Amino acid sequence: MLVAAAVCPAPPLLVPEVAAGAAAELDAARTACSDALAVLAASRPDLLVVVGPADDDHRGPYPPGARGSFHGFGVATRVRLGEGQEGPRLLPPSLSVAAWLLGRARWGGAPVEGLGVGERTDTARCLETGRETAARDARVALLVMGDGSACRTLKAPGYLDERAEAFDAAAARALGAADTAALTALDAGLAAELQAAGRAPWQVLAGAAEGARLDGRLLYEDAPYGVGYFVAAWS
Repeated sequence: MLVAAAVCPAPPLLVPEVAAGAAAELDAARTACSDALAVLAASRPDLLVVVGPADDDHRGPYPPGARGSFHGFGVATRVRLGEGQEGPRLLPPSLSVAAWLLGRARWGGAPVEGLGVGERTDTARCLETGRETAARDARVALLVMGDGSACRTLKAPGYLDERAEAFDAAAARALGAADTAALTALDAGLAAELQAAGRAPWQVLAGAAEGARLDGRLLYEDAPYGVGYFVAAWS
């Protein structure tokens, strides 16, 4: 059963070594992520599952101790997903950022597992994955990684799309209110057009939270670099 969740953005720029001289620009986001992780720790879960977008080569489960790297972003920083024996597969960037956040928070609670979700996974499959994940233990918590649209400004990775602001506003409202119906209603096709990598992980969360009666709080909302970033805590 799902007892708590934290929603965080997944840009590698959250890692100061990656951001370098621009690191201070995301200080508020890092602080909000720390606050959200504190909610997870307070829930005392038996299992923490980190869910994040992944390409085809990185979809599926990752065991405790799975390793990640930011070598592809020009730095030597390495991370591990909790305690456990390193497996052969490297974490996708979204789960590597989550591992960095957990290390920064000195997570010492429940075992940590990872789950890479394809960005174009259909809504029904996302919901079913969430239900299956929540049923894995008596007290399950989720750390859900993912960004909103990447089309908020002319300089955004996906250029400016006038639909992006409304999409992000709807996502922010749903995440802040722990509104599973609203998350389920996010349009997968529109999300793909707006390059919103968080849509599938958020809908996994919606499936996991069905019937859980959790309250939500939106801790951070902004669009630096033209990409929607949100931090929320459900408990």
